[in-house]
Amino acid sequence: MAREIYQAIVDGILVGGVYALMAVGLTLIFGVLDIINIAQGIMVILGAYLSYELAARLHIDLFVGLLITVPAMFVIGVVIQWAFIRPLRGRERTSMTLLVTYAVALIVEGLLYQIFGADDRQLNASYVVSSVHVFGFYLPYIYLYGFALALALVAALYTLLYRTTFGRSVRATMQDETAARLVGIDTNRVAAITFGIGIAVTAAGGMVYGATNAFNANSGYDLISRLLAIIILGGLGSIGGALAASIFMLTVESLVDIWQPTWAIVVFYGALVLVLLIKPTGFFGRQAVRAQ
Repeated sequence: MAREIYQAIVDGILVGGVYALMAVGLTLIFGVLDIINIAQGIMVILGAYLSYELAARLHIDLFVGLLITVPAMFVIGVVIQWAFIRPLRGRERTSMTLLVTYAVALIVEGLLYQIFGADDRQLNASYVVSSVHVFGFYLPYIYLYGFALALALVAALYTLLYRTTFGRSVRATMQDETAARLVGIDTNRVAAITFGIGIAVTAAGGMVYGATNAFNANSGYDLISRLLAIIILGGLGSIGGALAASIFMLTVESLVDIWQPTWAIVVFYGALVLVLLIKPTGFFGRQAVRAQ
């Protein structure tokens, strides 16, 4: 039993890294734009489909393919922000963006269904089906690579936000958009680029998710509910919190799955409720994301 527990903890940590790849973009978008991107789940699936096409048709390695899919998803994100999010103004902007991003999700889902149909797909590569034996545990290479990629992306986003001029503009916009505009920051440009980055990282998350799970055009619904739970638990707007919450939530789910598999998903959201009752702002959240 002890061995099963240790294996569940290791699995939860590694799978948590995969979910962190998908969640960091969602929490980044909220931190800067103060909106919840309901389309994030389907964007992950779009990233998985793009990786699938590159691998199946052009025989491009999944990780090498990210050199194509990440910039492509960035452009898609900028276009979505410019066409659908930027025109929204006024006091109802936040609630309206929920409807708009949901509409975007439906459009993308419909397009994916028309192009690829309802059949499940899964990404394949030698490291997807192989594992390494370490200290008595079998660790799939794809989860190890995915976890390393999650750490690299979180570090890259942290460096971008805290070590660059653009990052200072982003943080100023997060704190007070009006004040940032008054000191000469082009907040529209910051918003477009940030939304593009938030969507771009889903290409990496989609690739790893597609390699570890079967997916189709309808898979985004379950994903967005889990991603929302993760970023709320980690603290809305906190990139490090998204990583910590992903690991915590998936480890809890993996442990419960040992004894009661049917309750695993329930405990996932039960942990969310419990933490919010104790600390409503999440692990690393602040009382207010924006200065009032």
